[in-house]
Amino acid sequence: MHPPPGTAADKQEKRGKSGAHIHLALIHFPVYNKNREIVASSVTTLDVHDIARACKTYGIGGFYIVTPLAAQRLLVERIVQHWQTGYGAQYNPTRQEALLNTRVENTLDDVVEDIASRFGEKPRTIVTDATAFPRSVGYGKMRDVLAGPGQNLLMFGTGWGLERGVVQRADYLLAPIQANNGYNHLPVRAAIAIILDRLLANR
Repeated sequence: MHPPPGTAADKQEKRGKSGAHIHLALIHFPVYNKNREIVASSVTTLDVHDIARACKTYGIGGFYIVTPLAAQRLLVERIVQHWQTGYGAQYNPTRQEALLNTRVENTLDDVVEDIASRFGEKPRTIVTDATAFPRSVGYGKMRDVLAGPGQNLLMFGTGWGLERGVVQRADYLLAPIQANNGYNHLPVRAAIAIILDRLLANR
């Protein structure tokens, strides 16, 4: 059964069943620690692998890891190189495929500029957060936004959440994932998988 004309699903079908116009940034700075201090959090190697595979599954155009720390960027680059051109490429070709669109950048501004240079336009920015804000939008509205023209950047914070300035400057704030018992501390790679499915899975 085809969806009624004009719905988000109909628009998405016209664009193709890919999220190639959607990019994802995993941000390690600026984020908060548990004392609400602004810090640079550490890259978790499992996040690199698992989020890259989720992005590949849903056809995301690019997966960016954002950290200003040189040692952390080198770590990510080594992981990607291992699975793309090293022994890992032969050992696990599906992992190689998943990491093809993984990039590491110093800052969020660098991510925006990279997307603009590659696609000819700056993306609209969409923040995800565990907290609801007055201007938070639901998943139905965001599916409509993503089905329209233009590039999009989904931004996920690590640590104890994105610095509030990043949140306030975003074009859209996505409503938090709501479970059924009040506990709201998902690991970021699990939250990403849930959100990508809600926004991009065929319904």
